[in-house]
Amino acid sequence: MSDAERSGFVARLIGPKRRWWTYRARVKELPGDRRAAVEAIERYLMHFVPTDSDSNASMFEVLADLFEQAAADGTPIRGVVGEDPVEFADTFARNYSEGGYAPARARRQLTDALARAEEAEGAAGRTA
Repeated sequence: MSDAERSGFVARLIGPKRRWWTYRARVKELPGDRRAAVEAIERYLMHFVPTDSDSNASMFEVLADLFEQAAADGTPIRGVVGEDPVEFADTFARNYSEGGYAPARARRQLTDALARAEEAEGAAGRTA
């Protein structure tokens, strides 16, 4: 394997990991309620199969962008995901993947997790 082939291989291997860790660092910086919402959506999105690692990384980067902007604008969580978080996540994933299946349990977990994040958001607003 030539140096060019080796460096291309390493870049393909490390590139997605670097993007993933950069994304995770961004999520960690979000306020607690927003972070909880993003992590719940992230867990749900893991049931979908992106066509390639670039699509996968892009999907999560856009999710972080969306919640960072919402936090900066003061947009409530429900203002981002709407009344049905499962519908939001399914529609969001369709933009990046060929398919996937989220079991009923995953749908329930997403709905419950976003309800808890919304409660935390409300509690934070009452104490501010």
